[in-house]
Amino acid sequence: MRSIRLLGLLLALVAAPSAAQDNVEAAWAALAHDGVALIRHGEAPGPAGDPPGFRLDDCATQRNLSDAGRAQAAALGETIRRHAIAIGRVFSSQWCRTRETAALLALGPVEPLPVLDNLFGRRDAAADQTRAVRAAIAAWRGPGALVMVTHGVNILPFAGFNPAEAELVVVEPRPESGDGLRVVGRIPPPR
Repeated sequence: MRSIRLLGLLLALVAAPSAAQDNVEAAWAALAHDGVALIRHGEAPGPAGDPPGFRLDDCATQRNLSDAGRAQAAALGETIRRHAIAIGRVFSSQWCRTRETAALLALGPVEPLPVLDNLFGRRDAAADQTRAVRAAIAAWRGPGALVMVTHGVNILPFAGFNPAEAELVVVEPRPESGDGLRVVGRIPPPR
């Protein structure tokens, strides 16, 4: 009995990297066909949210990218270019860390999109913002991939998990599903 459990565990461990690799490959394939990328901003040290009294018009009052976060954003943009992904539009939350991440991706002009703004501590806005993002994703037809740089708490309703900083989550519209979206795959943060 113990041998059978051990064999099952070993098989699961061997299969896991293969499944994860397929997930990444599916994500790249979907992006190459006018897919939608939800990207969590790069590394921004500190507790979740922002300091009390922060202001959107003053980056000095917000949690911002670290040097590592800036490097992640630049490396992720390079990885996307290396995969020859055509970009249609790049949207960003109005928070400084997301705007800077989007700019450092260097994938094209960055447009602010308030429905991508941080929902942390703003539960009253969650339903409306999530509905608006879902509608934008459902309406996307390309050409090129749609890139939306936002916050982990904003991606959670779509993906069912809080992605790592600088992680890319590829989703596609599925009107027949309960929430209208399906996660195609995940591309881990650059190392």
